[in-house]
Amino acid sequence: MEMDAFMSLIYANLPEPPVSTAARLTALRGGAAPSDCVDRLSSLPDDLLRGIVSRLPAKDAARTATLASRWRGVWLSTPLVLVDTDLSSVAVPASSRPDAVADAVSRALAAHPGPFRCAHLVSTRMAAPQLKRWLRLLAAKGVQDLVLVNRPSLFDQMVPLPKTLFAISTLTRLYIGVWKFPDVAAGLSGTGASFPHLRELGICSVAMEDGDIEVVVARSPVLVILNIHGSMSGTRLRLVSHSLRCLQIYVAAMASIDVVDAPRLERFIMSESLNPAVGSCTRAGIKPSASMMLTSVKTLSLKVRFGVLDDVKMLASFLRCFPNVEALHIMSVKCDRSTGKLNLVRFWGKAGPIVSVMLRIKVMTFREYRAEQDELAFLQYIFQSTRVLKFTSVSLANSIFTSLSVKEMSSTLDCDKKWVSKFSFLICGSNGPEGGSPWPFQRGADFSNDDPFAPVKLITSG
Repeated sequence: MEMDAFMSLIYANLPEPPVSTAARLTALRGGAAPSDCVDRLSSLPDDLLRGIVSRLPAKDAARTATLASRWRGVWLSTPLVLVDTDLSSVAVPASSRPDAVADAVSRALAAHPGPFRCAHLVSTRMAAPQLKRWLRLLAAKGVQDLVLVNRPSLFDQMVPLPKTLFAISTLTRLYIGVWKFPDVAAGLSGTGASFPHLRELGICSVAMEDGDIEVVVARSPVLVILNIHGSMSGTRLRLVSHSLRCLQIYVAAMASIDVVDAPRLERFIMSESLNPAVGSCTRAGIKPSASMMLTSVKTLSLKVRFGVLDDVKMLASFLRCFPNVEALHIMSVKCDRSTGKLNLVRFWGKAGPIVSVMLRIKVMTFREYRAEQDELAFLQYIFQSTRVLKFTSVSLANSIFTSLSVKEMSSTLDCDKKWVSKFSFLICGSNGPEGGSPWPFQRGADFSNDDPFAPVKLITSG
């Protein structure tokens, strides 16, 4: 059960496969076929037939080859989409034959000549020799979209990823999960291995060492999106990329994050990211300097425990390191007890002017507001300092998890009516879980949405 819960968190943040495994190719029965029994579908041009086959799950796509010799040619010339959950009767198999899905994957990879449009392999336990064979076939047949998540038993050791993975130069999107990273820093130095077309990289619950991510990013010259979920050790991330626009880190034990050179970075989203030593998303006391200023970031999202001294200091430092942030999104995290005595009103009063707060921030949201004095002190600082803020919303915590009613929480925000005269001010309720719902990577990386955190609906208080 623990493994199921662990894997469900990973599955929730994987990209959806390009075909629906719920769709099925079925024959007409019971006299429903046209009376003339003419096969009009096979008379369509090859391009249309390939379009039909490309939208079918792997099993149904392969079955079309039995319709006629022409259909077999269509299937063989259609880029393959292989989703392993389609090869089993259940999404996450736990049958008496755990190797059945893996055997079906092996047959499918060997039978189709390629190219492979997508391989979504997430529901089986993979051994190193078998995985090497799969990766060689995927590389030879030009896979573009690869999701590769192992499903070990609870007591299995982490399986190392074969270095063969880094020979797949055709990849445009890659997600890996529940592996041990190979020694890429040493193993790839001096080689031509790279991902020249990779635009999106997801690393989910992978055991890594310092420098592993940097090597992959350095060999991905057009990388736009980097998602890190649940790394299993306190690694240090030193980021250099001239193409990266979105960095998302969720439930990851990062010792430190150093964005050295990322001039196109627009979104920096950290959600429940923990420092293994102090339990904070990064080390407090960051001193802003020219090298620490991330001037390209326009949207910044952070979770903050306002009852923890280091978190509050970290927040002030972060705001100084992102001088051009236009949309600030804060989630307040419940803190059972304070780890430091601090007069928050005095602290923010002494914080002085912060460029982003005064001259840049136009939109601010504050989620999981519990009407605590340390939260209110921060909001007062923002509202009193800002000059260009146009819209703000405060989402109240679900009253089920607080001692206050929605009305009582709302009343603390009405104490200063001049806020309303400075900008649009929205108070929302919440029916969600304590701490809010998990953040989906797909939402944060959707560049068609200028602000993925903007409130989508108003829940009236009562």
